[in-house]
Amino acid sequence: MKAQVFRGVNQLSYEEVPTPEILPDEVLVQVQVVGLCQSDIKKIRYPLYEPPRIFGHETAGTIAAVGSEVEGWQVGTRVVVLHHIPCMHCAYCLNDNFSMCNVYKNITTTAGFAPSGGGFAEYVKVPGHIVRNGGLLTIPDDITFEQASFVEPTNCCLKAVKKAQIAPGQTVLVTGAGPIGLMFIMLVKYFGGRAIATDLLPSRIEKALIVGAEAAFDARDPDLPAKVHAMTQGMGVDTSLLAVPSEKAFFQALDCTRKGGKILFFAEFPDEVEIPINPNILYRREIDLMGSYSSSYRVQALSADIVFNKRINVDALVSDRYPLKDLTAAVEQAIAPSPETYKILIYP
Repeated sequence: MKAQVFRGVNQLSYEEVPTPEILPDEVLVQVQVVGLCQSDIKKIRYPLYEPPRIFGHETAGTIAAVGSEVEGWQVGTRVVVLHHIPCMHCAYCLNDNFSMCNVYKNITTTAGFAPSGGGFAEYVKVPGHIVRNGGLLTIPDDITFEQASFVEPTNCCLKAVKKAQIAPGQTVLVTGAGPIGLMFIMLVKYFGGRAIATDLLPSRIEKALIVGAEAAFDARDPDLPAKVHAMTQGMGVDTSLLAVPSEKAFFQALDCTRKGGKILFFAEFPDEVEIPINPNILYRREIDLMGSYSSSYRVQALSADIVFNKRINVDALVSDRYPLKDLTAAVEQAIAPSPETYKILIYP
């Protein structure tokens, strides 16, 4: 089969590799669509993992083979593949910190080499633990593979929205109106909140309004905090969601968040970035700082419901489509996006 193999930093090789052989409790899925995620780009661009590996994890496809011990799944079924499933009984899982679970981190889908997601290939193997514990979801007949590939990123964003306890009537600042920021805007609106968005690109500011933001501003606007306070009876927003790894965005969020509010870090910052802050600002204003990483098993069913019942418009997030052989070009576009670049999908 064909796959995009990570051979080193910024080195992707489109090559022939063996189709994965499945064990009796495993399933083989033919990949139809896989989303290009910022975490994939980070793994390709920085020396975080030893090559060779095959990345890609926002996967939707068709079951191509089923192990002899597998029950409940048949060849030909259209499925979403979830690349991590927690153990559900360790101390992390019992506290709903599923993404910290060692099983969650270390058992994943693979297309060969060290298991690393494997979606950037024609076929991906789903380990028995994931097959047995809810890591395959049947795609309804009226949902496309493209739409289904959004279940995993929707889960990640939904986890953050739930962690921040965003509720009806609240106002939320979303910094960055790329594909993740736009999804946050949709989810905030779905849960009854009001979203205010910021970005540097006029096209993304406009897109934020189209998908449901109540207001959207240029992130460089020196009057941004005053405008946000004017929209919130002088209070500031209840929660800020940082969807871009920007120190300036953080301090902007700090200026825009009300006393007793929350700031949630969603985008991953470069390791060398350090943000200096006077702790008395957090103490006196009772600001909660929190982080949200990866997905949550707790919201898996809800994320599937939101996508499969079209409660948010994931089609509006897709801007570009590339065949698997052109993954390098897709990554380059994601690194240096045009004004109209949002979510990029890959087709093995």
